Amino acid sequence: MPRLDTVVKIADILDVTLGELAGRQEPQEPRLRLHNPKLHQLYQKIDYLSDEDQKALVILLDSLVKRSQMGQVLAG
Repeated sequence: MPRLDTVVKIADILDVTLGELAGRQEPQEPRLRLHNPKLHQLYQKIDYLSDEDQKALVILLDSLVKRSQMGQVLAG
């Protein structure tokens, strides 16, 4: 039987509640983790953008993430 502090650490690592980990609670939507306050502020306003602007934002973010991933691959 694992110790409670170990179970809490596992839940933290998996980013779930103890109830979710124990199967007593339905999984919740993933929590958004934006550490940059300005980015978090802008994220909250995305739904106000037109569908066209949201599509453009998806393309832009996707290209930035891919560029970062390529940089990591080339560096490592």
